[in-house]
Amino acid sequence: MNLNQLIYFQKIATLQHYHQAAKELNVSQPSLSRSIANLEEELGLPLFRKNGRNIELTKYGKIFLEHVNKILDEVKIAEDKMKALSNTKGGHIDLAYVFPLAKSYIPHLVRSFLDSEGNHNITFSMTQEITNKMIRDLKSERYDVIFGSYVSNEPDIEFVPVINQEMVIITPPEHPLKYKKEIFLEDLLDYPVIGYDRTSGLGQFTTSIYRQNQMEPQIAFETSDENAIAALVSENFGIGFVAHVESLREYDVDILHLSNLKPYHTVYMAYMKNNIMIPAVEKFIGFVKRTIDTVY
Repeated sequence: MNLNQLIYFQKIATLQHYHQAAKELNVSQPSLSRSIANLEEELGLPLFRKNGRNIELTKYGKIFLEHVNKILDEVKIAEDKMKALSNTKGGHIDLAYVFPLAKSYIPHLVRSFLDSEGNHNITFSMTQEITNKMIRDLKSERYDVIFGSYVSNEPDIEFVPVINQEMVIITPPEHPLKYKKEIFLEDLLDYPVIGYDRTSGLGQFTTSIYRQNQMEPQIAFETSDENAIAALVSENFGIGFVAHVESLREYDVDILHLSNLKPYHTVYMAYMKNNIMIPAVEKFIGFVKRTIDTVY
C-alpha cells in the first residue's frame, strides 16, 4: 500500500467512476484499475462493486474510506506545515533562553525582529530554561536557537557573544557595605552569600571567579537566578554576587560595583553549526548578529 493508491481510492470513491477519476488524476484507466485491484488484493477485501455504468463502495470500502480521509487530511496538514516553514516570508522558530533575559532582552529582541521588513509572519515558541538543559535540547533539535552561558567541549555548537553583564554585589537596605568607600570582591567573605545553583552557567562562572581569587565564601543558599537571589537578599538572608540585570531595580536591594576588579559574565546566542536551517531561523540569527549589544 502506498500514498498514490490511497489518493486514487479516495478520488474513485468520490466520483464513483473509473474513467472520470482517471481523467482528473491524469493517469490511464488501466493503470488506475490495476492499482485498485492490487490494493484490494493486499487488503483481502473488495472495496468497490459495479452499479450500472458506475461503481459504488462496498461495506468494507466505506470503512476504509473513513480511515483514508483521515490519513490524507493529515498528509495535507503536514504538507501545508512544511511549506509554511520553508516560506521565506514566514516560518516558525523554537527559541529558549535563561531566566534573566525574559524581563527585557528577549521580548525587545523578538519584537524588533518581527517589526523588521519581511518578518511579520514568522512565529515563535519561547521557553525559559537553564543552560545545560538548553544545550541538550538544542542538540536533540527541540530548539533552533538558545541564549545562555558558554559551554566548553561542544564543537558542534556555534556560540556568539551577545551581552556582557557586569557582576555586582547586592545587599539589603542599610547594609554596612553600603557605606564603604570602596567595595572589594573579598568583602563577600564577611557575610553569608546567596549564590546561583552551582550546576547553572552563572553558578559555574561565579565559582570560577572565587577559585581564581582563592576565595571560599560562605554560601548560605543556592537558587536559580538573579530575581530569586535578590528576593532573599531583600529579606536579609545574606548578600549576593550577581549579574547586573534590569530586574534588580524591582527589589529592595542596593547595587554595589566592585572597585578592585570588573568581572563580566557573557551571554551567548548558540545554534548547531551544521544543521539545515529554514529561512526564518537563518534570518533571526543574522538579525541578532547585526544588533549585538556590548553591555546589558
